[in-house]
Amino acid sequence: MSRMVGTVSRGIRAPIIRQGDNLVDIVTNSILEASREDGFEIRNRDIVAMTEAIVARAQGNYASVDDIAADVKAKFGGDTVGVIFPILSRNRFAICLRGIAKGAKKIILMLSYPSDEVGNHLISLDMLDEKGINPYTDVLDLKAYRELFGYEKHPFTGIDYVEYYETLIKESGAEVEIIFANDPRAILKYTKKVLNCDIHTRFRTKRLLKNAGAEVVYGLDEILNASVNGSGYNENYGLLGSNKSTENQVKLFPRDCQALVEAIQQRLLDATGKLVEVMVYGDGAFKDPVGKIWELADPIVSPAYTSGLEGTPNELKLKYLADNDFADLSGEALKEAIKREIVKKDGNLVGKMASEGTTPRRLTDLIGSLCDLTSGSGDKGTPIVFIQGYFDNYTTE
Repeated sequence: MSRMVGTVSRGIRAPIIRQGDNLVDIVTNSILEASREDGFEIRNRDIVAMTEAIVARAQGNYASVDDIAADVKAKFGGDTVGVIFPILSRNRFAICLRGIAKGAKKIILMLSYPSDEVGNHLISLDMLDEKGINPYTDVLDLKAYRELFGYEKHPFTGIDYVEYYETLIKESGAEVEIIFANDPRAILKYTKKVLNCDIHTRFRTKRLLKNAGAEVVYGLDEILNASVNGSGYNENYGLLGSNKSTENQVKLFPRDCQALVEAIQQRLLDATGKLVEVMVYGDGAFKDPVGKIWELADPIVSPAYTSGLEGTPNELKLKYLADNDFADLSGEALKEAIKREIVKKDGNLVGKMASEGTTPRRLTDLIGSLCDLTSGSGDKGTPIVFIQGYFDNYTTE
């Protein structure tokens, strides 16, 4: 009988990771122990994934508010800084904002509206319509914003992020002025020194600012892109992908992960004779249809992965074949016809109708989303995910 189970994603428990821990040993041993305990066999093309958090913690990739402040002061001169397009997050941005404010005399905080880049809403689109506001052209100061929209709180956190960020900046010793706009060039009426904090649109934002006459422009990816006073850093992403560690410290996105995933792959090959794929993952790349939050606040889903995870899926849409090419077949005849079609598919189905509706995303983004949902972000205690059958198809026995 054909195998009935397809893809299986397991959360694997592991010790609490501390700085200096050997992740190659811990991840390998955790997978092998789980295999023995739960009775599953490790197979070729299984996938082992670990959260970016445990990698960064093992690396000791941390930085303090004072480290952030020192870098901001060095790059902007300690005067007025326009801080534009931050996401609304106590975990992701609040500690960074404290450091930024501590390194400046005054902050011009420019918030995008009605929501931030990842979908956290200050106000609803319906409220914009009701007030006749065009978010593409209208620039609001804090007084106008309050008169129009009052004191809206985030539906999930109960936080008024406008007030929260204003208070953080003042408590950090800087003056603050808040405006609301979606054109990055709007900040240049207030200051020519700009720190753009957007994630996935950061390159366009920098280009627009520089072309419009900004004198100093850095992105959040360029703050702590090198060590300050012995701090952690990330040469590619700076503060992007960082998380709150303590009230005065952030954990940065991990760096130099490629050697780690390749070492774990080799150790598991040595132990089992099976070639598994290995990756580091952060946020998944999906959107909550109710809260409207796009999960991906990290700069990328996976900062490192083994070569077998390169590329995109190359799949046929079974329901398309069943409803079109083989509409006159059923039962075993239909099953065998579809299997033959899968076996003979070529290596690139882009643009072919039989692949229409399959997910046109990178494997690492798809698998990282599965891992993020499996491990969760709370107290599950499973920072390692083991996936089997992801590369199986209808012909796999």
